[in-house]
Amino acid sequence: MTTGYDVQALRAREYPWEARGDAIHLDHASIGVIPQRSRDALAAYNDKRAEMHAMRAEDFFARLDHARALIAQLIGASAEEIALTTSTSWGINLAAYALPVGPGDVVLGSDGEFPGNVFPWMAAAKARGFTYERVPLIGRTVDQATILHRIATDPRVKGVALSWVAFWSGERIDIDAIGTACRARGIWFAVDAIQGLGPLTLDCARIPADIVSFGAQKWLCSPWGAAFAYVRRGLITQLEPPAAGWLAQPSTADFGHLLDYDPTWRADAQRFEVGSLPIQDFVGMNATLELFLELGPSNIERHVAALVERLISGLSARPDLDLYTPRDPARRAGIVAVRTPGVAADSQRLRAANIVHAVREGAIRLAPHFHNTADDIDRALALLV
Repeated sequence: MTTGYDVQALRAREYPWEARGDAIHLDHASIGVIPQRSRDALAAYNDKRAEMHAMRAEDFFARLDHARALIAQLIGASAEEIALTTSTSWGINLAAYALPVGPGDVVLGSDGEFPGNVFPWMAAAKARGFTYERVPLIGRTVDQATILHRIATDPRVKGVALSWVAFWSGERIDIDAIGTACRARGIWFAVDAIQGLGPLTLDCARIPADIVSFGAQKWLCSPWGAAFAYVRRGLITQLEPPAAGWLAQPSTADFGHLLDYDPTWRADAQRFEVGSLPIQDFVGMNATLELFLELGPSNIERHVAALVERLISGLSARPDLDLYTPRDPARRAGIVAVRTPGVAADSQRLRAANIVHAVREGAIRLAPHFHNTADDIDRALALLV
């Protein structure tokens, strides 16, 4: 399997526990495993933090600036379009409370969404007076045809909020088509991308989306508390931040004059950042993103696609399995979800073999990543097929 990098050497260097055969991690859709370089970076930074006299100016805001620069490089954006957050939910709430929608307007979502991309819209609709409407699934599939039809024909629709990849089935929606339709009608498009970025590449300069939310703890193999949102450059200064942070104004850059209280917002996406950020978590994330960029995001995408294809091909050999994940490669990412006749027993068998996975919505969910091997997949298949 051609990946563009040496997976065995990578495992020996970044995941020595995996190289030893301690476990197989196929659950990146829940929690990604942190590479050794990120563990080392976290430990070194926390050692400094424990002895504050060892910290220098470059250990503070420069680390966050570096995070924005790395994120921008990864997703085809500019650093000015990146707001650092602590969860995907913050970016979703930003979209729900800041995008200009109100009474009489409809924001379309879909059934089958992760709760984090439903509850903020419900709450914002109640508070702001717009209608949040979820389009029913067709079987297990997002009804993109109906969503596109509503975008084109319903003048009440002023926003669309969808996940790029479904957490429970692995289905990938066509964000190009939906975003293009939204842009043509002047409709806002907000995307939850936590289950897409990593196994897939993303170019925000090309995708017609307004706000895209990401958490780094899953497919970006980073600490909890590292997350970010992309806000399209032309939109930034049009939006009023729904919550005020003390560093969201240029005036607070001078710590010697914090009592001036100039409320003017920053002109970049940092206006949407709230409070002091967990720098240590972004230090860990930075190390992982540097690894991703070294390996090449496109190489990682090809590697994950090959592992997913191997899984689906193997599972297809057993006719009594119910595959939730689309067979079309264009409609999937890194998640493979399958319902077996005995989900609980099969899950227990995988766990007994130290194969880390999840059970979601009645199916076993397997989510391999850039450091997994074909042998990892075959060992899981041997217990399922």
